[in-house]
Amino acid sequence: MSKQDALANTVWTLTVQPHGWACETVAELSLLEAALLEGIRIPNSCRNGTCRTCICKMLAGKINYKIDWPGLSLEEKQEGWILPCVAQACSDVVLDVPAATTVFNKEI
Repeated sequence: MSKQDALANTVWTLTVQPHGWACETVAELSLLEAALLEGIRIPNSCRNGTCRTCICKMLAGKINYKIDWPGLSLEEKQEGWILPCVAQACSDVVLDVPAATTVFNKEI
């Protein structure tokens, strides 16, 4: 198995702060897709990296983007802003998304 194959099969943890909600994600899913599948709603609209509705700060972790240059300036990237609709985890990831909600009535 190649290193790339091993990473593709790795399960990472996505944590959404300040709520402390966590879910699993894999390299094939965007962070937004992983969150939505677990009932964590991160504000979103276009899901292709242009509208910036989902913009949030990454507090920890490593990501790759599905597209070459998402709708972020170089300065925003350097400050830790990401677009989870087109970002895929390469490690455990912690996002700061105060506007996130959950579809569950209890803590995740």
